[in-house]
Amino acid sequence: MPSPCTSARDAALSVLRRLRSHGHTAYLAGGCVRDALLGLTPKDYDVATDATPDRVQSLFSQTAAVGAAFGVVLVYVPKPGRGRHTIEVATFRAEGAYTDGRRPDEVRFTTAEEDAKRRDFTVNGLFADPPPEDAPADTPDTIIDFVGGQADLAAGVLRAIGEPVERFGEDYLRMLRAVRFAARFGFEIEPRTAAAIREHAPKLDHIARERIGDEVRRMLMGKNPSHAVRLLNDLGLDDVIFRDTAQEVSIEALDRLSGEADYATRLTVWMKSRTPGCSPSQIRDSLALSNNEYQSYSETALLTYELISWEGDNDAARKRIASRPRWSQAMLKWEAEQEEPTRLERIKADVVALENDGIGLAPVPLVTGDDLIAMGLKPGPDFKTILDQAYDAQLEGRVTTKQEALDYARDHAS
Repeated sequence: MPSPCTSARDAALSVLRRLRSHGHTAYLAGGCVRDALLGLTPKDYDVATDATPDRVQSLFSQTAAVGAAFGVVLVYVPKPGRGRHTIEVATFRAEGAYTDGRRPDEVRFTTAEEDAKRRDFTVNGLFADPPPEDAPADTPDTIIDFVGGQADLAAGVLRAIGEPVERFGEDYLRMLRAVRFAARFGFEIEPRTAAAIREHAPKLDHIARERIGDEVRRMLMGKNPSHAVRLLNDLGLDDVIFRDTAQEVSIEALDRLSGEADYATRLTVWMKSRTPGCSPSQIRDSLALSNNEYQSYSETALLTYELISWEGDNDAARKRIASRPRWSQAMLKWEAEQEEPTRLERIKADVVALENDGIGLAPVPLVTGDDLIAMGLKPGPDFKTILDQAYDAQLEGRVTTKQEALDYARDHAS
């Protein structure tokens, strides 16, 4: 078992060096190399090697063969104390045809160069050869570049490796990955790569909605979500995702969204800026939203409409609205959309006043269903009406004690 490692890079290096000590070629691969060259801290480290999956498992005591048929084994490296790092170790491979547009029909183990050339984009096709363990601490990795990835990184260009039409025909999800990477790094998509995405865009509908939803979630929660939305629209992917034609998409509100906005709020802003917008159920089905995400989306959109009547509402109604779980997210949405900013400031001031009126936005109810039963009332449809009326009276200060609330409920039950 490798010794405990504090950082993910050290864990990856310990795996790489053990492979090398047993006669194998091994490099850092893919996203961790790209991110390091961009001056970013990689979240994950992958290792590529000529060792077969069986060989990898024989060299490490804690592994999981999550994709052994495709040459992928997870190696677990302990952290000091508790926990562990997960290092993905993949055997250099070449891939056969992708008849389903998702995964290769077969793979064969091969060289590092062939492995690089079967990857998606040049910036993801780089390998790094770390210096020996006894080298000075500031010794840089040696970059191994078979596909021109370093030049594209320097130029800020996202380019498919080899023939773009073939790359996207192998895995249709790569079209969404192209958008996500271009948005995350502020890259321009190379013209032939963009043309191939437009050609293959309708085939995105063959991909499971869960996988599409995961990519969209990562785009909206990442850097430059407005850039991602614009690219989805420009490349014809938006229409396939939502199964209708967007006549117009405005990205200004997405640009203004606070970093505190969650996924559901970002979706509501996107749909508000999209013509036509999509219904909550259409969003749910298109992106395979979880029950919680669907509820959050629906609630945030609903709150926007409930604010229309704010000036005409009494204090009880206002408190009920402002105490809803999605209130703060709805405010972020409205701020980003910059509709009636003066009115929004007045509403915020109203909420501050309601919070500090000595009662609060959502005090514990003075009367409960158990209290009504103790009065001799039978549970039924009238229960909710009586409880709501008593709570409204409490929110507005018309009743201030338990007894007053009970008397109020009794009077309104008769």
